[in-house]
Amino acid sequence: MAERDIYRDTPVRLLGYANEVGEAFRPQIHVNWVRLSYGIASTYVLADTVDKTFKMSKRPFVNSSTKYHQVFIAGVDTLIWQSFASVIIPGITINRICALSLYTMKHTTKLPSKTRKWLTTAIGLACIPFIVKPIDTFVEFVMDETFRKAVGTGKY
Repeated sequence: MAERDIYRDTPVRLLGYANEVGEAFRPQIHVNWVRLSYGIASTYVLADTVDKTFKMSKRPFVNSSTKYHQVFIAGVDTLIWQSFASVIIPGITINRICALSLYTMKHTTKLPSKTRKWLTTAIGLACIPFIVKPIDTFVEFVMDETFRKAVGTGKY
């Protein structure tokens, strides 16, 4: 049985989406709180990168040159995958959904500003569970077709 990956197969994965929560609350909070949410998500990305790199370093290798190369590739693969799947794409997605929601409500309704902001936050939060799997699947596909083909490896 394959080892369970706590960074991708458990609720710990949701820490990578802290910045989406920050983006959803952007209309309500100071920008420094949004930046903090990106710090949390980035820490998650780095933790997974260190975990995958360490696990790869513990595998047996024919020689040290092969080991260092494979350990490096595992770390880079994880860093790229997590950066795009956890921070970059979801952050942009929720940011744009919220911006469009706020803009649309401002120009099509007579709702008070505070109500529009809270509705925008609710819309952003409601979208998060629906974007996780499609984004992960998309990033996995792109990684398989680009970086992993270029370096001749599979998923880490």
